[in-house]
Amino acid sequence: MATSKKSSELLESMYSVIALLFILVACVELCDAAAAVDVYRLIQYDMSGSPFGSRFAALNHHAASSRFPPGADLSRTVLIIPLRELNITFVREYITQKKPLGGLLFLLPEVLSFKHGGNKQVPEKEKMKKLLAELERLLVHSNIPYPVYFAFENDEIDTVLADIKKNDAMGQPATATTGGYKLVIPTAEPKKVASPTITNIQGWLSGLKADGDANQLPTIAIVASYDTFGAAPALSVGSDSNGSGIVALLEIARLFSLLYSNPKTRGRYNLLFGLTSGGPYNYNGTQKWLRSFDQRLRESIDYAICLNSIGSWDNELWIHVSKPPENAYIKQIFEGFSNVAEELDLKVGLKHKKINISNPRVAWEHEQFSRLRVTAATLSELSVAPELFEGTGGLFDGRQYVNETAIIRGVKLIAESLARHIYGHQGKNVQLFADESSLAVNPAYIRSWLDLLSQTPRVAPFLSKNDPFVMALKKELADHADEVNVQHENLEGIFTFYDSTSARLNIHQVASVTFDLLLLLVLGSYLIVLFCFLVITTRGVDELISLFRRPPSRKVKTA
Repeated sequence: MATSKKSSELLESMYSVIALLFILVACVELCDAAAAVDVYRLIQYDMSGSPFGSRFAALNHHAASSRFPPGADLSRTVLIIPLRELNITFVREYITQKKPLGGLLFLLPEVLSFKHGGNKQVPEKEKMKKLLAELERLLVHSNIPYPVYFAFENDEIDTVLADIKKNDAMGQPATATTGGYKLVIPTAEPKKVASPTITNIQGWLSGLKADGDANQLPTIAIVASYDTFGAAPALSVGSDSNGSGIVALLEIARLFSLLYSNPKTRGRYNLLFGLTSGGPYNYNGTQKWLRSFDQRLRESIDYAICLNSIGSWDNELWIHVSKPPENAYIKQIFEGFSNVAEELDLKVGLKHKKINISNPRVAWEHEQFSRLRVTAATLSELSVAPELFEGTGGLFDGRQYVNETAIIRGVKLIAESLARHIYGHQGKNVQLFADESSLAVNPAYIRSWLDLLSQTPRVAPFLSKNDPFVMALKKELADHADEVNVQHENLEGIFTFYDSTSARLNIHQVASVTFDLLLLLVLGSYLIVLFCFLVITTRGVDELISLFRRPPSRKVKTA
């Protein structure tokens, strides 16, 4: 009975020790996790075999701020840099001079998040836009041999950053020996996106033929590219470029569907609506779409008007053309838009840029039409063609930078100009789409689609054939057009893309090695004392001494 009682007491004591250990481990774990935030990785791609963007995704390094002590080794350190404190010269120096660094984490103001700050006003809007554009230009065209991420500021990460700055200011940067904060992203290394697809969507509104007229009706094409490209693919919503162009096209399709639904008001022109993909990549989708046309259809196109970035202009839009301004067709298009613009108290300018056949780079979408000898123009708020991967849906191109009133005025200008050409009202002050009429532009429709586009990243390699957004575009165009066709093609050319566009960042607060050793020593001493106490109280001192007594040698045992 006594032995059984001692055994039960020993077991109870051991259970107490195990429970204590679990409590200690739980406390350490709870203290260890400081924050967890969503992060968005810098684009990774190859162009003609040359690597660009961030080449790694996994992260497991200590954190530091831009106030780190001079001469500190940052090869295993992640720099956290809020946009409001960004020194672009410092970042450029680190990247261009290939200085060793563990990683970069840029903190964007929460007001720029399409999830939380969609319609909020941005303080110092133009200054922030210029800074973000410069940062993106640097990051997108550089080969960076470490992870680069973006995140949005919040209370948790602001608290962590304040602690990091305090330690850095005291000359105590985070290391394995001093402790601090550690940033961990346990993710697999990026892989190439195999056979990325692009999807073109087209819709028709058939014109009215005269009795006995067997000839094919002329066609006017209204086109807008819907995909984007930005430093962070998971944040590239392109509200203005080219969300504004998509919204304008859908509203124009809605307005003319009302006219063409009645034979009495149906025009003697076919209207072809094209939502194209591959815009940032030399308008690869537009090229494939045009080459799928038969010769008769291509020859029937009177002209094409491409819509690009019309959501943040004040009082002037530009018509970009490839043919000389003296060309009769170009002159007709420009005069038609100019007359309507004057009546609406707007300005329209004309920009002529020749096509360099030997250069594969396509600056504007209409140039793909011009290469096939189809008269076309691009309507845009931009007076100069953007460089490669600029103005294609960057970090600053969010809902906050788009003015829906500008889109409404643009739609009215385009719709009236097209209507006067279709119905032969050139030179006449006739407004088919006047405010308060049954054909008035619908601000609520424009706003709802602009909101949707401003929450939907649309980088082509990461959009599947059956992506919900692509299906939504197809359905919407089908509601306004007679025939809707979808064309799936592989994205071809000089570009290769890699996956892993977003992740979950875990921020751990880690203690110094000295603290860990001290804790281990105290805990070990406590467990040894506790073990000795339990053995003495349950089995006696002799039993404890026997545990540490040297066992007799084999020779003694034999004797």
